[in-house]
Amino acid sequence: QVQLVESGGGLVQAGGSLRLSCAASGRTFRSTAVGWFRQAPEKEREFVAGISWNGASTRYADAVKGRFTVSRDNAKNMVYLQMNSLKLEDTAVYACAATQSAPWEPTTTVSQYDYWGQGTQVTVSS
Repeated sequence: QVQLVESGGGLVQAGGSLRLSCAASGRTFRSTAVGWFRQAPEKEREFVAGISWNGASTRYADAVKGRFTVSRDNAKNMVYLQMNSLKLEDTAVYACAATQSAPWEPTTTVSQYDYWGQGTQVTVSS
């Protein structure tokens, strides 16, 4: 079993930066791919970024390419999402999720993720 807890959200001005953390517990975490998803009010949940089990492969939504960076430290059971140049449209609840279905590839498909964190609020203001 894998348990995930996000932290690092908050209120930030447009153009600013935040780093989200996803702390994992469970023996199988290192064999999972991890994805970051976000959901804004009255919008569908969307894939943001993902990383393979060993960090060798990453994937980003077009909306965040060049601004967000996903990384992981398996020795600490941590995954991070560095968010730079934040925009108003980045406002959402961000959640991390883990999957063992294809750990060598960070899938964008929500249904393939087995474990989810509770989410952390990111609010970007102007």
